Amino acid sequence: MTPSVTRWPVAVLGATGAVGQAFIRLLDGHPWFDLIEVAASERSAGKSYRDAAKWLEGTLPDAVATLTVKNCTPAEITAPIVFSALDSGVAGEVEAAFAKGGRMVLSNAKNYRMDADVPLVIPEVNGDHLGILTAQRRNRGWSGAIVTNANCATTVMAAALAPLHEAFTVTKVFATTMQAVSGAGYPGVASLDILGNVIPYIGDEEPKIETELVKLLGRYDGTSIHHADIVTSAHANRVPVEHGHTVCMSVAFATKPTPEQALVVLRNWTGHEAVRGLPSAPAPALIIRDENDRPQPRRDAARGRGMATTIGRVRGDHLFDLRLVAMSHNVVRGAAGGSILNAELLVKSGQLAGLGQS
Repeated sequence: MTPSVTRWPVAVLGATGAVGQAFIRLLDGHPWFDLIEVAASERSAGKSYRDAAKWLEGTLPDAVATLTVKNCTPAEITAPIVFSALDSGVAGEVEAAFAKGGRMVLSNAKNYRMDADVPLVIPEVNGDHLGILTAQRRNRGWSGAIVTNANCATTVMAAALAPLHEAFTVTKVFATTMQAVSGAGYPGVASLDILGNVIPYIGDEEPKIETELVKLLGRYDGTSIHHADIVTSAHANRVPVEHGHTVCMSVAFATKPTPEQALVVLRNWTGHEAVRGLPSAPAPALIIRDENDRPQPRRDAARGRGMATTIGRVRGDHLFDLRLVAMSHNVVRGAAGGSILNAELLVKSGQLAGLGQS
């Protein structure tokens, strides 16, 4: 289905950082969205984007290079759709101001993820949770709204577990993450700390995984989101990989599947029908590898233009029921690309009506 709108003007907040730059790369040539504004901190405001940003990857689009960086305030930004790559330390008040001012905010920050009236969305997994936006606007008196995407490691887990939860009901998850250095932003982890090393701690990461997963896999009943009854134990590790978060999971189920049954479910899963055909949606959303040594970030992170989740090593488990390994691109699927796909679903579902269009 083609959306009724032709082009939507959009802005990126926190545009000079690593995730902000990923938004710019992914929005370049987008069929539905025109990037017309970039915003960042006061020290960058007033400069051309070319002068304000240390461009990290690929070629900086000419049309963006000449944009003047604005302050992150609704008074300066005119676009009705705002992609936020702001750090959580400043995102809370800024994003709320934009939502109050009638903008649709697609947030990568943790600030609002677990609020009962804010959808935490992976479109293929729980796109129907966007229905809670009606309650959000009513509760907060906003004419705009905030939609969040999940922590990048939780995104990997939820995408892999969603079809299995639908079929067999997940009850427990024991997860160990191997997270790429790009997840720490730029300049990120010092080279002498990470080269040839594994750091078994990422601040605030394990609590995010353990709380966000149950909301993502929860059920929306038309009024509220009911969290899934899943107990999760997470160990988060930073590893010397550029892009791609890998998660090794042992999973218990209410109805115990064989590995063969689980693989049939994973191979056949297509996610929410409304997502199919969206510009950023990977097809398939899940890629199943049969080799014993896959997935691997170097070989699989870019699959589906960085939006697919690759799953392998699905086998029995001596402690729980199944073991599996899942991996996806943390900056694309787990951050900027996930937000853009959320915005595409909002367009297709008609939930941007009234925000204005070009």
